[in-house]
Amino acid sequence: MGSHPSETDFDEDPGNRIGSTPPRTRAWRDGAIEAEGFPVARVSDYLERPDVVVWLDLCAPRHEDMHVVSDELGLDPVAVEDAVSRHERTKLDRYEGYVFLNFYIPQVEDGELTMHELSAFLSDRALVTVRQDRGFDVDELIRRWDQAPHTGLDEPSASFLLYGLLDLVVDLQLNAVQALDDEADAVEDLVFDDKFPVKEIQRRSYRLRKNLTALRRIALPMREVLNTLLRRDLRVVPAPLVPYFQDVYDHTLRVGESTDSLRDLVADLLETRLALQGNRMNEVMKKVTSWAAIIAVPTAVTGFYGQNVPYPGFSHHSGFIASTVIIVTFSVGLYVIFKVRDWL
Repeated sequence: MGSHPSETDFDEDPGNRIGSTPPRTRAWRDGAIEAEGFPVARVSDYLERPDVVVWLDLCAPRHEDMHVVSDELGLDPVAVEDAVSRHERTKLDRYEGYVFLNFYIPQVEDGELTMHELSAFLSDRALVTVRQDRGFDVDELIRRWDQAPHTGLDEPSASFLLYGLLDLVVDLQLNAVQALDDEADAVEDLVFDDKFPVKEIQRRSYRLRKNLTALRRIALPMREVLNTLLRRDLRVVPAPLVPYFQDVYDHTLRVGESTDSLRDLVADLLETRLALQGNRMNEVMKKVTSWAAIIAVPTAVTGFYGQNVPYPGFSHHSGFIASTVIIVTFSVGLYVIFKVRDWL
């Protein structure tokens, strides 16, 4: 559908700004873009037309900013408070005439997991997205809408916009799972490395388990969110879009299953690390014990010959030769025996 303004294109227009970041607005009519970048105060004007679908995006809005949006769309104060508050759980709440959703977009960089919170209000012909920060690439979301095989907006409904949003969110969750899977492979390589860096394995395995737990905490509730949206009695998703949302639900199941599998894998790696560490310790103990036995022979012989009492060869050169022969013979014999038994 052509190019669209990016998030920075609005920065030159202070009158179009809410909070520290400008809002993003767009209106569709019959599947084509009717308007874009219009002020928030005009959202209600477009919604008065029954053939228009509107999208509004806010990034890190203040409470007073949300009051403006609430007045335009008639949002409940409780839902507005949830949208502004941070660290809300992944959920879907139903209100009169719209639903409120809250979910998270995970990003993994250099093994570190970062969560970006995103909320959404969905009515019949409007979708409002509220981002807590710029971690979510809203331009990628717009590209998905624009490059869809068919817009899904030929009939006035915002459900297709929500489908594109949820599809992108779940895809990003799958990307995070894949990144953590790669990290698990790296930890596995360290476990079986000859150098066996114990501290590095412990640090990275702990971080991996912590990240998987956090990802699982946001992935599992997404099943309930999609299940609720697909309920026919709620009539949130039109019948033609049900297969699309079902596909997103299947991907959500993959995220949860992959996360559980990785957690089991990490647990197995930790058990393997302990087993290998025990085996390495046994190998070390065998070698130490074997060398101790070999060293005990010359110690015993020299101790015997060091007695201050007469014995065969006492104070004679033959005694020194005899003791040396005994030490070498027994030491070499023990070394050969231990080597054959793979103790050295």
